[in-house]
Amino acid sequence: MKTGAHPGGEDVLKGGVNAYLWRATLDTLSFMPVATADAEGGIILTDWYTPPAAHGERFKMTAFILDRRLRSDALRLTVFRQVQQGTEWVDTPPAANTASDIAARILSRARKLRADNGNRDD
Repeated sequence: MKTGAHPGGEDVLKGGVNAYLWRATLDTLSFMPVATADAEGGIILTDWYTPPAAHGERFKMTAFILDRRLRSDALRLTVFRQVQQGTEWVDTPPAANTASDIAARILSRARKLRADNGNRDD
């Protein structure tokens, strides 16, 4: 992963997305199998994941990193949920706060990575 300093003080990947946000998203979603990770396009797609305690339920996520800056509006996270009914998987909305809770964890991790790197500029 190539990074470079952006005039605003942030580290950015070759495609123009924030390196800390990218790494934090991969770290936070690492419990799920990653189907696609395109750093240049700023897109991470996971495959379906069934939590160990949730039989008959599975989740999938799509993360879009939209900016060079580490900002809350630079991350768009979509959570998909399916429940098993008989032999079929049926789309069902996730809990209302699922995406925002995970996004908050990603942003917190990104800020920590930036602070650990000594870059505190916004």
